[in-house]
Amino acid sequence: MSLIKTFIVRRQVILMGMLSLGLSLVIIGQAYLIVGIISALFLDGAPVQALGSLLLLLFVVITLRAVLAYLNGRVGIQLAEVAKTGLRQHVLRHLLQTPFELAGQGRTGEKVSVLLSVVDKVDPYYRDYLPNLIRATVVPLCLLTAITVANWPSALIIVITAPFIPIFMAIIGQRTKEQSEQQLQALAAFSGRFLDSLQGLPTLKLFGRAKEEKQKIKAHSIRFREATLGVLSVAFTSAFMMELIAMLSMGLIALQLAISLIMFETISFQNAFFVLLLAPEFYQALKELSSAFHTGRESITAAKTLEEKLGEAKEEVRWGDQPLDRLPPELELKGVSVAYQGRPVLKNITATIAAGRMVAIVGPSGAGKTTLLRVIAGLVPVTDGQILINGQSRENVREEAWFDQLSYIAQHPYIFSGSIYDNVALANRKGASKREVFKAIEQAGLAELVALLEQGIQTPIGEGGRGLSGGEKQRLALARAFVKQPSLVLFDEPTKGLDLKTEQILLQSMSQLAKTATVITVAHRLHTVKQADWILVLDQGEVVAQGTHADLEAHSPHYRQLLGLEEVRVEGGRKE
Repeated sequence: MSLIKTFIVRRQVILMGMLSLGLSLVIIGQAYLIVGIISALFLDGAPVQALGSLLLLLFVVITLRAVLAYLNGRVGIQLAEVAKTGLRQHVLRHLLQTPFELAGQGRTGEKVSVLLSVVDKVDPYYRDYLPNLIRATVVPLCLLTAITVANWPSALIIVITAPFIPIFMAIIGQRTKEQSEQQLQALAAFSGRFLDSLQGLPTLKLFGRAKEEKQKIKAHSIRFREATLGVLSVAFTSAFMMELIAMLSMGLIALQLAISLIMFETISFQNAFFVLLLAPEFYQALKELSSAFHTGRESITAAKTLEEKLGEAKEEVRWGDQPLDRLPPELELKGVSVAYQGRPVLKNITATIAAGRMVAIVGPSGAGKTTLLRVIAGLVPVTDGQILINGQSRENVREEAWFDQLSYIAQHPYIFSGSIYDNVALANRKGASKREVFKAIEQAGLAELVALLEQGIQTPIGEGGRGLSGGEKQRLALARAFVKQPSLVLFDEPTKGLDLKTEQILLQSMSQLAKTATVITVAHRLHTVKQADWILVLDQGEVVAQGTHADLEAHSPHYRQLLGLEEVRVEGGRKE
């Protein structure tokens, strides 16, 4: 609930209150004019021509009522748009700050469901419930005051019967909350299962489990359908109860007015007719609130789901507002430590990476090499220690200035659904021409492939790089780097698992980038390590040695052990 209130704009709430007050006065004025016209026509026998001004005024009042109702709804829609935009930005910021260890966990479908479907379910709170709540607070009070002046016994009946509406709303609202929670859980499970199954369809077919998975998706679909029907049944019950209470109350008011008018003659026809016109308006405002209350409860349940998601662990890298004053940059790590959920991943890393040098990071699996690369990239915050760029803390550097000069090429670069051109050009925030993109593709060794494609660089490729091999994805990532022309390039074992020819193409491209940039590579191939100007040896999250290849080979047992394992692997491969 607190999350929903965060995005309520006070100015718009006040505006809706003023519109509701104006609507109340217009409703009272409309009833007064109708009573006057009917009384003049049928009791006083006045000709229709004599009532022209009253009829015109009634038309103006009815038009004004429609305009006020429209404006009140329009303000609610605008408030909903602002709130949903704010909520989505809030969720996106949280996802961007999610630790890398958690970012890849869970189902993509559930995350998409939270970002789109769950946020959309908050929309009715601002669009319907809040405007109706304000209107149901202001309008009935004004109408009750007018009815009290005209006939206090009718007002007493309203005061006695009206509380039954919020009582039933509270009872049904609790049931709505339970049903809505079940619906959201079913939706998240269904979305996650469906998207995961769709992405893994080839694997399911290979293992002959596609039909079985189809039945599981069907079961999730049925559970979601049943949960939705449960929500709808509660809504229908709510509407029926509101109509029943309003109908019985109106019957009591009509009976009281008839007795007072005919038997006791304690009320005039004009006042009785005036009350009969206003009483339905009173209950109509409460019935509209009842309908909106149902959707409002769903929205509150959705907001609770969002709060739970936003309450998950997150981390944030701090940035400043200073530009990068020298390129390529010189990096210095001073006692850098990183811990995740209390578990140390990196411990007291101290190293200097001179500008324009090629640095290799080596170590056994699980030593923290990729984490260190992500720390240098600015994707993971440090728990302790400091990172200096050209002698100043990275926390003082502007985030955009840093990432404008950085390229990070992971083992599995993400390829978006779109054309080859789109996937390469996105690396340059200012945009890249087709000529620049094609040049980058040539430098990355993709020109031969593109030449064979009928649509060239406009050839569409699938989400995640479907249709491309692992080496082609890597070269596409390199093409992005050539378009961007960074001064700092980070490679996370880019040649791992590639054939010799593709690896040679990538190494040539990497050498071209190294001519104008500082290059840091998480390496596992012996010849890649030997080419580095400086080598960091990691083991269990600590730098156990650093220096040139010759120095480390002579003095570091950890490094010699890694070299021995690599040589054995290479020799074993040759024997095969």
